[in-house]
Amino acid sequence: MKYLVIGHPIAHSKSPQIHQAFAEQFNLLDFTYERCLAPLDGFAALLAEFAEAGGGGVNVTVPFKEEAFRLCTALTERAAAAGAVNTIKCADGVLLGDNTDGAGLVADLLRHTGLAGKRILLLGAGGAACGVLLPLLAEKPLSLTIANRSVARAISLAEKFSGNIKITAQAFDTLAGEFDVIINATSASLAGDTLPLATTIFARDCLAYDMMYGKGETPFMKQARLAGASQCSDGLGMLLGQAAEAFYVWTGLRADVQPVLAAMRAAL
Repeated sequence: MKYLVIGHPIAHSKSPQIHQAFAEQFNLLDFTYERCLAPLDGFAALLAEFAEAGGGGVNVTVPFKEEAFRLCTALTERAAAAGAVNTIKCADGVLLGDNTDGAGLVADLLRHTGLAGKRILLLGAGGAACGVLLPLLAEKPLSLTIANRSVARAISLAEKFSGNIKITAQAFDTLAGEFDVIINATSASLAGDTLPLATTIFARDCLAYDMMYGKGETPFMKQARLAGASQCSDGLGMLLGQAAEAFYVWTGLRADVQPVLAAMRAAL
């Protein structure tokens, strides 16, 4: 069965090596996975052609996640909540859209700490934050705060997901109190920037998690460590986790993330 990751750009994607490693765990000899560079105006045609040719599924990366959401003929609950699709299963003429980012994040967070009853702070209110809120709330934290430079955007996101769990919205520079888990869903580390955060928000046993990853500490991880966070992690495990969830959506098989994560970490 053939699978693709579609994006623009796409050459940097590590998805092919990740999914081939997962397939090897189950000796899936007919599993093939390739990168596909789509023209900015050509995603819909490429997806339709792939599905009609009998392709099994697609991973979707920037800038096509919202377009994929609109094109899918069925959506999972988490994709509907996120408003974006990063995984599509093609079967019997149906394009089932899913969003596995939140599941990947939660799976990696749980390798470090429990989330139930914790005070969670989510930094950022863009697409990355929206894509992980539903799975985070499913873990039943004590509270969840969304902080963003534009507090209006944080308020909008908090209202969208409000329910049994207390969700509040603040600006970065007005944050107060302590948090047990702080997740950076902004692109600040990618740009080499730090966020205007008070050092007092990091509880003594706080886990500081950056969705970005790279060789060594990200700027957010360094900022958190210097502020006293006891655990700091980047998002490489999330990348593997969301891929493993997509692999499960397509095949019904749960891949072991740990050996692939260890190999990728060593290669950074």
